[in-house]
Amino acid sequence: QVQLVESGGGLVQPGGSLRLSCAASGFTFSTVAMAWARQTPGKALEWVAGIYSNGKEIFYADSVKGRFTISRDNAKNELYLQMNNLKPEDSALYYCAKRKYKDYDDGYDYWGQGTQVTVSS
Repeated sequence: QVQLVESGGGLVQPGGSLRLSCAASGFTFSTVAMAWARQTPGKALEWVAGIYSNGKEIFYADSVKGRFTISRDNAKNELYLQMNNLKPEDSALYYCAKRKYKDYDDGYDYWGQGTQVTVSS
């Protein structure tokens, strides 16, 4: 029922840009906060950015602040992550995630399959 499908990952050189997309279905997307997180093998999952249902409240991890931009299009049920000035340490499997209930701080209940981002010279 609930489905989150990430796309847009790939191989880029340091300093390059990439735009990730997440297509959501199976729930009322416009009422639910969403987030991007990333994970490198052997390391803990890192929260990257979050956005409330109305698109006005936005949060970023310090590691990506000023370089990444999270946005959403509620009419299209899509979530985006624009990544600029990419660094090798940004290499990871990127996931989009759905808040369990509206904008409440109650964790996430669904995750996409992930899209791989590799930043290398």
